Amino acid sequence: MPALISGSLAYDTIMVFRDRFRNHILPGQVHILNVAFLVEEMRREFGGCAGNIAYNLQLLGDRGIPLATVGTDFDTYGRWLDKWGICRDHVRLVEEHYTAQAYITTDLDDNQITAFHPGAMSEAHQVDVPADTGARVGILAPNGRQGMLQHARQFVEGGIPFIFDPGQGLPMFENGELLEFIQQATWLAVNDYESRLLEERTGMGVGQLAEQVEALIVTRGAQGSRIYTGGRRIDIPSVKPRAVVDPTGCGDAYRAGLLHGLLNDLDWQTTGQIASLMGSIKVARHGTQNHHFIRDDFAAWYREAFDEELPPARSA
Repeated sequence: MPALISGSLAYDTIMVFRDRFRNHILPGQVHILNVAFLVEEMRREFGGCAGNIAYNLQLLGDRGIPLATVGTDFDTYGRWLDKWGICRDHVRLVEEHYTAQAYITTDLDDNQITAFHPGAMSEAHQVDVPADTGARVGILAPNGRQGMLQHARQFVEGGIPFIFDPGQGLPMFENGELLEFIQQATWLAVNDYESRLLEERTGMGVGQLAEQVEALIVTRGAQGSRIYTGGRRIDIPSVKPRAVVDPTGCGDAYRAGLLHGLLNDLDWQTTGQIASLMGSIKVARHGTQNHHFIRDDFAAWYREAFDEELPPARSA
């Protein structure tokens, strides 16, 4: 059975700054900030949360169905999705718009500065959550504001449990709207920074947030991740990548691992470990959809990382 993925489809222009931002930004002068970074590496990649999650889910042997809007420049990306067998039935072309564009600059400390043009993504509300796909779970990832509000409501109306993954879309919403999202969601996934911001915005600590959902997942980069569920905390170790090349898209790869665990009825320890390994595999390659593996490879890497066998997939 598939997972429904509400989120963006975007082109990512990724640039690598072979220095550290902190060496060029004076803390006491940010009110007159005027800096330029010479980037010797630049690539244009397929990205966006929905595309990245669907691609990673496909690698794991599952099906993800993006719910997204795109612009008239989407042809090349569309052919890429077709190549990997990713469903485009609920990807809508919006005339007179560009597909969403992200311009991402990464420094040597893996800090990122991103400029994002939403383009057609702002029309995500033109796509409804379908009722006829047999989907068992969904995820509400960063998308157009109105689209996210609408899709959350439609997930609930359709009886489809979903992960709320506010990501970089978190600042778009008022405090009350964030609380409503959490009440509607079955699971909540954030990184460490987003967790602190959500605590500040909602007035609830991690423990209180965890009480609102079946599981709260907090990713912490190289420090691993934490899953709060059933009144306990499960610590998931990070997996040392074979190389640290590009962190862009690691969170989406991790979330594909979460969906894989939910689709296959796996326990949270195993689910978190699969998600952690997915993030590690991604960081070793440039871009967000350039890594590839077959299940036997993944099973061997899982065994090496956690000294246990990968459970068989049942959701395909």
